[in-house]
Amino acid sequence: MVDRFMIDGSDTGGRFALVQHLFAPKALAAPMHRHHDEDEYTFVLTGRIGAILQGEEVVAEPGDLLFKPRGQWHTFWNAGDTPCRILEIISPGGFEQFFAERGDGSARPDAGARYGLEFDLESIPRLCEEHGLTFERPNT
Repeated sequence: MVDRFMIDGSDTGGRFALVQHLFAPKALAAPMHRHHDEDEYTFVLTGRIGAILQGEEVVAEPGDLLFKPRGQWHTFWNAGDTPCRILEIISPGGFEQFFAERGDGSARPDAGARYGLEFDLESIPRLCEEHGLTFERPNT
């Protein structure tokens, strides 16, 4: 996943952040996880995103918006054979720093806990097998 930081939470008084993600074909973005501190809104620019939201599997295409509220277990992946680009609105801001740390290699093993995340690492093999995905494990 390649990240482009468009609006940092520090630029909005912590109200929100805007990050663009680029996913390789058939790439799992993250294991099943949930946020305790923020809501995420995913707007698909190009490609197809598969997701599990509220226990339901959905597919979003360009122009679709997915809502991932805090406290809800979810995951998402590139469901197509071409790169996929999304805009991620994070509210409140601050969680975008998790992506920055992961991208520059400074993420520590406790990064998930520091950002109020829970991960279900056992979901990775099942998701990859069911959807023909690959997963590059970040330092979380």
